[in-house]
Amino acid sequence: MSVSGLKKQFHKASQFFSEKISRVERTKLDEEFLELQRRTEVTNKAVEGLLTKCTEYLQPNPAYRMKLGMQNTMSKITGQMGTTGYPQPEGLLGDSMLRYGAELGEDSMFGQALLDIGEAMKLMAEVKGYLDISVKQNFIDPLQLLQEKDLKEITVEQVSQLAVFIEAMLDYHRQSTDILVELDRKLQHRIRISTAFSNYNYKPETEFKTFKVDNQYSQISFHSSASSGPTIFPDHPCCRALYDFVPESGRELGFKEGDIITLTSQVDENWYEGIFQGRSGFFPINYVSVLVPLPY
Repeated sequence: MSVSGLKKQFHKASQFFSEKISRVERTKLDEEFLELQRRTEVTNKAVEGLLTKCTEYLQPNPAYRMKLGMQNTMSKITGQMGTTGYPQPEGLLGDSMLRYGAELGEDSMFGQALLDIGEAMKLMAEVKGYLDISVKQNFIDPLQLLQEKDLKEITVEQVSQLAVFIEAMLDYHRQSTDILVELDRKLQHRIRISTAFSNYNYKPETEFKTFKVDNQYSQISFHSSASSGPTIFPDHPCCRALYDFVPESGRELGFKEGDIITLTSQVDENWYEGIFQGRSGFFPINYVSVLVPLPY
């Protein structure tokens, strides 16, 4: 074969391989484009679904959502400042508890517990309202804007927005936990007081009986103590007053020397809290002698 023939054959082979490589590259580019298109569509659907479900999570009642949207729209039309917040279920429950607690009155231990829980529920409703606002401003609105950008540019931003959402949730649950821990402390304290009221039934240690002895010479009356054995202390935390204590405020508990006071808690190194004759209050530790100590 001549040299010119070899050149022609080489040129044909080169052209064949070039066309084949070009087809492979086009196929690869087509596959990458299709994958990018698929990811874009899925991402858009994911964002739309997240926005819808997130709104439903924050404001689960559709009727309230519609009513709230109409009220806020009317406020904008009329030029009124501010918007109406979503009625959180914690707040509605708190209102109910506060109402019934107030009706039961201060003399009812159950009523006082309802007031404590109602106030805590109202605080949790406020925290939930802040979560609603924070997620709307820092997650929902920015996420909607990201839909208009190129997918390649927003991967980090999308993850960052999710992190913002989780941080808002974490802050909400931390504050709610703090509220519930304080509420539990109050309720446990009320349980101790209620238990002390139930167990405390103080009776004088000495009772006197009269015996008459008749004989041919005289009639003699003797007064004898009914309890000649050792002193038996109550089975709940209590103390005996060493001195008279005159309260200087409504929160302090007054008593006389020798009185037995039920202990409910130790406030600090100087003060106890206790119950005496149906009243509760604080009194100095150095005014009493402990008969049955508080559990630790």
